[in-house]
Amino acid sequence: MNGVLQARRRRHAAAAVVLAALMAAPAVQGCSPGTPVPAPRQSGDSGGAAPASAVPSPRGPLTAGLNQFRDNYASQIIEIQLSNTSSVPVTVLGADVSSTLFPAGAAWQAGPEGTEVPPGQTKSLPARLPAPSCQSPAEDAGARTVPAEATVSVRQGSTTSTVQMAAADPFGVLARNYEELCLALDAGRVAVFSLAPDLEVAADGRTAVVRLTVTPNKAGTGAIRELTIERIEGTTLLAVPPDSPWPSGVTVAAGTGPAEFRLRVRPARCDAHAVAEDKVGTLLPLLVNVGGREGTLKVAAGPALKGQIHDFVTAACGAH
Repeated sequence: MNGVLQARRRRHAAAAVVLAALMAAPAVQGCSPGTPVPAPRQSGDSGGAAPASAVPSPRGPLTAGLNQFRDNYASQIIEIQLSNTSSVPVTVLGADVSSTLFPAGAAWQAGPEGTEVPPGQTKSLPARLPAPSCQSPAEDAGARTVPAEATVSVRQGSTTSTVQMAAADPFGVLARNYEELCLALDAGRVAVFSLAPDLEVAADGRTAVVRLTVTPNKAGTGAIRELTIERIEGTTLLAVPPDSPWPSGVTVAAGTGPAEFRLRVRPARCDAHAVAEDKVGTLLPLLVNVGGREGTLKVAAGPALKGQIHDFVTAACGAH
């Protein structure tokens, strides 16, 4: 019996050694070491096996974010920024961003060959915002907190897919444009705001006059019939002279006559890049309150006035 027991113990010990060796060795699973495991196919995959190096990870090859360049503030064009987090190029065939603020979505469409995003890089894709889904100020507060969603058509290797992902908006691009567009729509129900096309430059060339014209509608739309211009603010190029304050607390009502406000201006800055790098210096900001909504209404200078303002600032700064 003792001999039998000792034989059994020797077999158990040998089996334990073999088991420990197997557990310490890397798992092969029918592949050579280092071969990536293919990710599940996503919706829109063209079918067929793609090369292992070209298969997106389960999280997808891209991340999405939103931004807006300063020279597009007046045109409501935003940037869908896609970053390639994979190790191989990704070709973007189309991208769309939608949210509760802009349910129709802002779309960018590539050419026939798409746009390639190299590994570790980000591409900015311009998309024009549609009309916002404006609600009352009390109702739309919650809508601004709902994240935007990006739908992107991509090709990676031989695989084409459509992926959806959250679109980060760290700068509040959608909320800001939503507020400005809804404010402009409400203000437009009361009056039309514009800047006269000519700049009146003083004889000494140090100051000038910008004329803001307010033309009330014959009748308001719905319950909105008036607004208040709380104040008029300066721009990166134009400032108010200390001895010529601009009007504030002005009530504009539908059905009244037009009004013109003569705004005496001086250069706000005279550094070398003030005019050369100007993006928003000819957008006159009006802080208004209309229908319970308060915000900044930007009145843009036309091409002729824009050029005259740039010339005035350049000349006035050079005279110092």
